[in-house]
Amino acid sequence: MMCGAPPTKQLAAAEIQAIADKVKSPLEEKENKKFLVFNAVEFKSQGVAGRTFFTKVQMDDDFVHIQVFESLPQENKPVALTSYQIHKGRQDEVTCF
Repeated sequence: MMCGAPPTKQLAAAEIQAIADKVKSPLEEKENKKFLVFNAVEFKSQGVAGRTFFTKVQMDDDFVHIQVFESLPQENKPVALTSYQIHKGRQDEVTCF
């Protein structure tokens, strides 16, 4: 990953699922519902003073795109849900938003 470079789509693995899991509760609070299914499917990441992840997540019968920021390790801050887009489909491409 190059800093500031356009991100490329990748399949989500355990690290990305762990990041998505950390922002599941804040998203549930914002949407006022609980998600029984919350599986990271694919993602793009971009490095700029930390890492921003744009992740497609399957939630129940729908998909959501989440934007999560992970600060630099020395800042010692938790990952943060910075934005999200609901009512996405399986075929909707994850984009930087």
